Amino acid sequence: MEMNLNEPMHYQAGDIVYVMYRNPHTYNVANIQEAAVVNDPDHPGELALFLYETYYPLNAGIAIYQSEAEAQQAFETYFG
Repeated sequence: MEMNLNEPMHYQAGDIVYVMYRNPHTYNVANIQEAAVVNDPDHPGELALFLYETYYPLNAGIAIYQSEAEAQQAFETYFG
């Protein structure tokens, strides 16, 4: 189940989530990656995703899943 990013109360710093991450150099390559929900160091009071040593804004442009199984099912739907 994709989480509704318009309801930030579902997230807390320390949550582990799964996202589909596209390779920025090869657009047709995507992977499921584990990411951490963290306090955004650049925007106090906001949350961010920490993935590959980089902070990403927690916004509706990112498909976030609570489990790896949910992410895998969505991956198969979109890329299978």
